[in-house]
Amino acid sequence: MTMQCLCKKWKQLSRLQRNLILFTVALMLVCGIATYPAVTEHFRGLTVVVKEDEGHVLKPVIPEVLPEPPSAKPKRAPHKRGPPGPQNRLQKKGTGSDIQVEENPIQDAKKADKEEGEKPLVNRRGALIEADQATEGGTAKEAENKVDVPAVEQKDHSHEPEFDRLEAVRDAFRHAWKGYKEFAWGQDELRPISKSYGEWFGLGLTLIDALDTMWILNLREEFEEAKTWVSTELSFNKNVDVNLFESTIRILGGLLSTYHLTGDTLFLDKAKDIGTRLMPAFNTPSKIPYSDVNIGKGTAHPPRWTSDSTVAEVTSIQLEFRELSRLTQDTRYRAAVDEVMQKVHKLEGKQDGLVPMFINTNSGQFTHLGVFTLGARADSYYEYLLKQWIQGGQKETELLDDYLQALEGVKKNLLKKSSPNSLTFVGELSHGQFSPKMDHLVCFLPGTLALGAHHGLPADHMELAKQLMETCYQMYAQMETGLSPEIVHFNMHEGSIRDVDVKLADRHNLLRPETVESLFYLYRFTKDRKYRDWGWEILQNFNKYTKVSTGGYTSINNVRDPEYPSPRDKMESFFLGETLKYFYLLFSDDPELLSLDKYVFNTEAHPLPIWPSAE
Repeated sequence: MTMQCLCKKWKQLSRLQRNLILFTVALMLVCGIATYPAVTEHFRGLTVVVKEDEGHVLKPVIPEVLPEPPSAKPKRAPHKRGPPGPQNRLQKKGTGSDIQVEENPIQDAKKADKEEGEKPLVNRRGALIEADQATEGGTAKEAENKVDVPAVEQKDHSHEPEFDRLEAVRDAFRHAWKGYKEFAWGQDELRPISKSYGEWFGLGLTLIDALDTMWILNLREEFEEAKTWVSTELSFNKNVDVNLFESTIRILGGLLSTYHLTGDTLFLDKAKDIGTRLMPAFNTPSKIPYSDVNIGKGTAHPPRWTSDSTVAEVTSIQLEFRELSRLTQDTRYRAAVDEVMQKVHKLEGKQDGLVPMFINTNSGQFTHLGVFTLGARADSYYEYLLKQWIQGGQKETELLDDYLQALEGVKKNLLKKSSPNSLTFVGELSHGQFSPKMDHLVCFLPGTLALGAHHGLPADHMELAKQLMETCYQMYAQMETGLSPEIVHFNMHEGSIRDVDVKLADRHNLLRPETVESLFYLYRFTKDRKYRDWGWEILQNFNKYTKVSTGGYTSINNVRDPEYPSPRDKMESFFLGETLKYFYLLFSDDPELLSLDKYVFNTEAHPLPIWPSAE
């Protein structure tokens, strides 16, 4: 039919007929535009259909945080629901997560962090670390270059005995080690999604941190490979700045622990080498050590922006240096760290035994007075008060007195209840103003309290430990992924709908060990199976939301979004050194496996012997 005929036919129609036709065409055009994003999303390749034995599975192309769900799952509505109320123990969660692909997930996370204000440092347990000294996981370019990899089958161990839970931990370690060995061997940290590595000190941190874990998990083949690297490749004669605290707890602690477990003097020799190279940090006017040491040049200095060190980093190196003196009969190591504790013991500026977060290396005085926390930059000071007392055979009463006084200060100033479910939590104090902010790092406290009660301290320490353990579990259970954020804020007002709020910049999870650590202590001392069950839930959720199919586990940016938790492309060394080790000890039925009457764990989960009473 020609255009002329069509025009003739059109003119023969009535005005009403023409309007109806035009309206119908317009309506079809609007519907087509409305459905266009869904259609184009399919053709962009955001999901691909993978043929499997039992049918078809929708599989996200990037990034590969696995295992994959067994069936397609409808997308969540655009709004995000709040966290559920307190979860029942052993509540069943979904079997997988459909990961929503964002154009620039890492960039979005960094933008969220900037909204909270620029920070000149990266901190881990309170150490001041210059931002350019640590490699952060995942750039926008890496996010764009992630590749599709085969799915890893996840086994359901939920009803299996403890032996199979132990094997599940061993499987998790093997999977993490596979990624490290293939993509980051001998380097500090694995970037599992980009299949690359990040350097911090250039000393093989992950490998050294994991040595005693492999021995405890009876992974002898992996251990021997790592031992060969230590013997032939590890050298501390490098022109590199290292953080005193991090190097002490991870490297010195890891080498000393491995020496005690294996009896191999290779590790003691290496421990003595790094310990000696760290000693220049104590050459300060006040004898409060600098934060950074060049282990090749034998020089030390504070961070570029301050002459302060954090209280945690100068008071959480004592277990390791004291043990090095005992083994080598060289008293200078212990003398240096004991002097730090004696100075801190006498300092003014405490409040009911609570210490500020910073101390000046020139004056030897506390700075930034009036701010008190059991989180970053102060946490392990309290932990090491108790553990030094235990390590030394419970003879150093000054350490015990400071610990007991600090706990009374916690009860008086920082301990509160949330609403509506009355969860006991530890907040922060700033110039007399209370803040209901609690770092995940504070979840070391239930385990420390329980350890003290086991060694004869008041029974109410154990009761408080149980209450705080419940709170730390709820920090996981109330999140949509079942994984805790880095920081939470508790509601205290009557009529609150939920106990926990999480700010956008605090929603990341770094695979931290503190809650699992405390679950281990609580189970070891009470034999209450709920602590094992809570740990099992957490391990399953690590497997569900952080496991990368080609090897390794990744920290994530958003524990509130199970659809796409936004992987950060970084596996911290403490995931192997601490988190998986504590999982294994939690599930073990052998109370003599690192008996807590014979060993004390440093703050990086490296066991060191309790000294014989004769010493």
